[in-house]
Amino acid sequence: MMTSATTWTEVDHYYTSKLQSSDSIMDSVLKANSEAGLPAIDVSPNQGKFLSLLAQMKGAKRILEIGTLGGYSTIWLARALPADGRIVTLEYSEEHAKVAGENIRNAGLTEKVEIKIGAALDTLPTLEGEFDFIFIDADKQNNVHYLEWALRLSVPGTVIITDNVVRSGRVIDENSEDESVQGVRQFVEMLSKETRIESTVVQTVGSKGYDGFVMGIVKE
Repeated sequence: MMTSATTWTEVDHYYTSKLQSSDSIMDSVLKANSEAGLPAIDVSPNQGKFLSLLAQMKGAKRILEIGTLGGYSTIWLARALPADGRIVTLEYSEEHAKVAGENIRNAGLTEKVEIKIGAALDTLPTLEGEFDFIFIDADKQNNVHYLEWALRLSVPGTVIITDNVVRSGRVIDENSEDESVQGVRQFVEMLSKETRIESTVVQTVGSKGYDGFVMGIVKE
């Protein structure tokens, strides 16, 4: 049985080739991100479509994304929205937001997407209304604070997805000196005590290595 990272990537590519149509727009987003020197930490195509399908299953009309990067996952989520839907995405870096804005324009989704630039903990308090789908994919050290805000901006039934929670398995190392690992551990500890949300984890392997999502539904 093959279990290497090479095999994970090959299987990922197999399913992308079989279950996703050729997508020049998404290919161009990844190309633009690379040419702009953005880190290659976007979700994979299969993960992007997974998020899009989840948003469609939820019937999401108002989505919040914490962490835009070059807009790859933003576009996947925006595509899931109905005609009157909208996504607000928060990005710390003005440079990244500029790349994302161009990618979103090229995808024809400008009317559905609002990019807010600045530290998310500064922009979150400026948001009005509630969201029915929230994707957290930013600096892991602040995941606890992002979850607190996500719960404030939710209604019963809101879906909250948090990315990169397995860290190649390092999440189980309580003595890790990696701030991202400790950030995830604090986030999970908060979830274990938080009565307002029911959650679980989905571990993933593929072209992005070994990681996973925490998925939750707000109860009250």
